[in-house]
Amino acid sequence: MKSLFLLLCLIALGIGFLFVRCQNAPKQAPAAVETASFEKPRVPDWHKNATIYEVNLRHYTPEGTFQSFEAELPRLKDMGVDILWFMPINPVSVKNRKGELGSPYAVADYKATNPDYGSMDDFKHLLRAIHAAGMYCIIDWVPNHTGWDNPWITEHPDWYTQDSLGNIIDPIDYNTGKSWGWTDVADLNYDNAAMRLGMIDAMKFWITDVGIDGFRVDVAHGVPVDFWAQCSDSLYAVKPLFMLAEAEVPAIVNNGAFVMDYAWSMHHIFNEIAETQGANRKKGDKLVQGNKVDGKEAAPIKKTALDIDAQLAKTKSEYTRGYKMQFTSNHDENSWAGTEFQRLGAGYPAFAVLAATFDGMPLLYTGMESGLDKQLEFFKRDVITWGDYQYAGFYKTLFELKHRNKAIWNGEFGGPLVKISTGNDENIFAFIREKDGDRVVGIINLSARPQQFTLSGNGFAGDYTDVFSKEDKPLADGMKMDLKAWGYVLLEGKK
Repeated sequence: MKSLFLLLCLIALGIGFLFVRCQNAPKQAPAAVETASFEKPRVPDWHKNATIYEVNLRHYTPEGTFQSFEAELPRLKDMGVDILWFMPINPVSVKNRKGELGSPYAVADYKATNPDYGSMDDFKHLLRAIHAAGMYCIIDWVPNHTGWDNPWITEHPDWYTQDSLGNIIDPIDYNTGKSWGWTDVADLNYDNAAMRLGMIDAMKFWITDVGIDGFRVDVAHGVPVDFWAQCSDSLYAVKPLFMLAEAEVPAIVNNGAFVMDYAWSMHHIFNEIAETQGANRKKGDKLVQGNKVDGKEAAPIKKTALDIDAQLAKTKSEYTRGYKMQFTSNHDENSWAGTEFQRLGAGYPAFAVLAATFDGMPLLYTGMESGLDKQLEFFKRDVITWGDYQYAGFYKTLFELKHRNKAIWNGEFGGPLVKISTGNDENIFAFIREKDGDRVVGIINLSARPQQFTLSGNGFAGDYTDVFSKEDKPLADGMKMDLKAWGYVLLEGKK
C-alpha cells in the first residue's frame, strides 16, 4: 500500500513538473511532424532538365478560368514547357482589398479556389489534363501573410503578429522595422507552433487531396529558416516534390528544404548591363539613353559582363546544393519594373539566351512568347492580346536544347560553366559547358556596339552545330570572331 502511495505521488509530481515546464517554456518551433528518413530535397526525377512557365491566369484568356486555360496546354507543351507555375489560385480577400480585384497574394482561404477561376473540381480537371500532357503543376503559396477576411483571423487571432495593444498588423520590413505597405494583408506569427502546423496541414491538402507537384513559395525569405526545415520534412514524407523559393537565401536551399530559388542578383546585373549600355530603353514614359533620362544626366550605373563572373563566383561560394531560376522577367518585374523590352531593350534576346544556358532552370512568364511589351495590371483584369507568338520558336529552340543536351541540365545534373577567354571579357561573355560528352558553347555580345575578339584557351576547340541556324560551326584556339551589337552564337557538339 505504501509503495502504491509513493508511486502515485511520483506520478503526480511528474505531471506537475511537466505542466509547469510547458507553461513556462519559450515559444519554439516544434519538431518535424514526420521524421525524415530520406535525403532532402526529395525531388522527382523530371526536374533535372525541366523548364518552367509562370501562368498569370487572371489575364491569360478572356474568360480567365481554369477551363479556358486547358486549350493552351498543347501549345505550351510543343514549346518545351515542363512545369506550369500558377500564380495564387486561392480566393482573394475583400476586406482592405487593393484595386478592383485585389492582390492574388491576399489569400482568403488556403484550401479553396478563386471562384473567378472556377471550382476545385475545375482545377482538378485542369491538373489531370496537365499531367496527361506530360507536364507538371506547382502553385504559388503565400505563407508570410493572409488576407484580412481569412477565417484564421477570427478563429486564431493569436496566429498573427500583434502590436502592443493586441491589434493584428500588416507585414513589417525586417530591414527598416516599418511596414512594407502591404496593408491588404495580415502578418502571420511564426513564433506560434500551432500556426506552423496549420500551415503545413494546408500545404499537405494540395498534395494529398488535390495532387499538385510542388510549390512556388512567396516571400520565402520572410519566414524563419527553421520552419522550412520542419515543413519540408513533413511535405517530402508524402512524396517527392518540386519546391521553388521566392528568395535568395542560401540557408533554405543548403538545408534541403528547396531545390531552386531566384537568381535575383543575376537578374539585376542583366538589367544594369543594359542600363550601362543605354539600349534606348524606356522607364515608364521616360526615354533612357546611356546615362541620360529624357536628355538629362542621371547617376551612372556601370555593369559589364565581368560582373556576371563575380556573381557566379559568389553563388558558388554560398550554395552547397540546389540551383537558380534564371529569368529576364516575371510577374513582379513586369508589373512594377517594366517589361523585358523596357528594361533590356535590344539586348533582350541575348540575355534570354544566357538565362536559358546558365547553371539553372529558365523561366518564361505569361506573354513573353508573343513579345508582349505591356506592363500587366496587378489588381484588376488586363486580358492579353496574344498576337502571333513571334518568340515561340526562339524559346522552343532553347528549351529543346535544355531537354536533349546534358551539358546545360539543371544543377548537379549539368556541366560546370567554364569561361572562354576573348581578350574582350568586359563586353563578350563566352563559355563552354560539358557533361557526359555533350557540349554547349555560348558566345554573347553584352554591349550595344559591334565587337571583334579572339577566342583563346584549352578545351573548347572542336566541331559544333549552330543551335539556331543548324549550320556547322567549328571552333579553334586563336580563332577571330565578330559579333554585331547584342549578337550571340549558341553552339552544341560532342566531345
